[in-house]
Amino acid sequence: MLDIDSDKWLEAMKSKMDSMDSNQVWTLVDPPKGVRPVACKWVSKRKLGADGEVTAFKARLMVKGYTLNLGRL
Repeated sequence: MLDIDSDKWLEAMKSKMDSMDSNQVWTLVDPPKGVRPVACKWVSKRKLGADGEVTAFKARLMVKGYTLNLGRL
């Protein structure tokens, strides 16, 4: 990551992963033979206060919907 705030972005991603782990969002399993996992990517956003200053760094793990094969879920 080449951003000047890369350490804050990594902290936001780690916080999100810890939250998903503690909420038991998923269970890791081996994929069935011949099935590829759905791809995902991190989406990040700076939250700004009323004065325009950065108040928080938010990170979300999003599925790449265009990689889905409909009807094969």
